[in-house]
Amino acid sequence: MDAPATLDPPAAAPGAPRPVVLVVEDDLAMRRMILEVLSSAAAQVEAMENSQAALAFLESHEVAVVVTDLRMPRIGGLEVLRFARQRSAMTQVILLTGHATVESAVEALKGGAYDYLRKPFEPEDLRRIVDHALEFHRLNRENLRLREANRAYEELEGLVGKHPAIEQVRRMVRAAAGYDCCVLVTGESGTGKEVVAHQIHLSSGRREGRFVALNCAAIPENVIESELFGYQRGAFTGADRAKPGLFETADRGTLFLDEINNASPAFQAKLLRVLQDGTFYRMGDTEPRRADVRLIAATNKPLPALVEGGAFRMDLYYRLRIVEIVLPPLRERRSDIPLLANYFLGRHTARLGKPVKGITTRALGALVRHEWPGNARELENAIQSMIILTETDMLDVDVLPPGFAKEGTGPGRAVEMIEPQSLEEIEAYFIAKTLRETKGNRATAAEILGIDKSTLWRKIKRYGLEE
Repeated sequence: MDAPATLDPPAAAPGAPRPVVLVVEDDLAMRRMILEVLSSAAAQVEAMENSQAALAFLESHEVAVVVTDLRMPRIGGLEVLRFARQRSAMTQVILLTGHATVESAVEALKGGAYDYLRKPFEPEDLRRIVDHALEFHRLNRENLRLREANRAYEELEGLVGKHPAIEQVRRMVRAAAGYDCCVLVTGESGTGKEVVAHQIHLSSGRREGRFVALNCAAIPENVIESELFGYQRGAFTGADRAKPGLFETADRGTLFLDEINNASPAFQAKLLRVLQDGTFYRMGDTEPRRADVRLIAATNKPLPALVEGGAFRMDLYYRLRIVEIVLPPLRERRSDIPLLANYFLGRHTARLGKPVKGITTRALGALVRHEWPGNARELENAIQSMIILTETDMLDVDVLPPGFAKEGTGPGRAVEMIEPQSLEEIEAYFIAKTLRETKGNRATAAEILGIDKSTLWRKIKRYGLEE
């Protein structure tokens, strides 16, 4: 009996674990042929002559891909498939057989096999399938890592991202949550201003109270006062009963006023009075009322310019911005786009009931290159659209929303115009972009990319990115 064979792939980066391919084949000549075919694969290849040895190996090692004969003495390939998938759903299994039948193929695919190859087969077919299975395993692991990171961010802060600008937002949220003061959240539409307001509420001593949100741009001027302060019966035609406003509803909680830049001068004056003395009047009432409310306002336009133009009260502006939190647009933190994309993928696959496993590297590259004028909200909508349109378990470039291939062609963006095609081009693209965004800080870039510094240095040399 020949000893288990090990074939080393081309030199890997120091400290970077290589994926393992396990070959299970009882025929010596076939086993040697498979080893020869996979000799240059980017993996560590282990070969076993029987399924018992393979099961023992699977018990104690993490295996990316199993290539196994279907018919073997005592324990067949289907049992190896079931054992491997029970040990790890990440393991991809390819079955080989000279006794192919429709029934065995269906049973193998139902059991979770990645693919099925009939003997005799062309060597390039086996190599192609193994390479695809390795890439599928890598994407699954990366997507799992991103989802776990997203869950951690969601549990801790509710804000997804690792960019320094988002870390600063988190610090500001923690600081603001500890004090009962007004907060002004500024940023473009879709950057997550309500998410920040809600997180301040959840992190504060008012978390047991209600979080009430109102979009000032969505309510007509003649209605917004009654919405916020309420009204008494008979205050106007149709007021057949008294109705409390949102200030009373949010008592001992938080009131969030979005797009405060759209507030009318009359409403601004009444809001200022509430902030100054804590009292307000229901429409049609002469008795002042009080509500213990923490006010957070948001704007998608710079208020200083509106103050200068006379459209916004200076005294109200300074009342609102005791603490100001500025949210960056998504195009200024592109390194967070893969995290956000996978976060939205995890959120909406369950809701839509589609078993999508991840996003291909090509599609992620297109998402990162997009300008995102609608910011995170636009990205979330794009991911939902892709989930609905895809006919496979991976989101790829074929389901990207219209216009993505034309992005990145503006002035000063010559590098962005290159459409990466191969995995090497995509990898070089992401490394170059991350280095630019970190201003050449290789330690930070390596952390964002999820590789060690020596691996990053080697790849920089390989792709000629020293400059």
